[in-house]
Amino acid sequence: MLRHVVLIRFKPETGSAAIAEIERAFAALELKINAIEALEWGTDCSPEGKAQGFTHCFFLTFAGPAERDAYLPHPDHEAFSALLRPHVDEVLVIDYAPRS
Repeated sequence: MLRHVVLIRFKPETGSAAIAEIERAFAALELKINAIEALEWGTDCSPEGKAQGFTHCFFLTFAGPAERDAYLPHPDHEAFSALLRPHVDEVLVIDYAPRS
């Protein structure tokens, strides 16, 4: 199993309509790309104040690295990235294999 965590900090000028479109487009990837086993997302609600302006977290689960590797160049992922790119101030991506 592999987890793919995407944190997004939007540009200050990005409006709520554009953010809502990006949220819908990212969530829709689960239905378009078979390599994604699960996708969940949400916005920061931590009382700690340590988000450094990152407001959105998208959390994807893949069966393993091969499925993640198929997802990254997938045309629907690339189309989403093109939609997102003009609105992003910073993006942070971390992939990890869960351990307990």
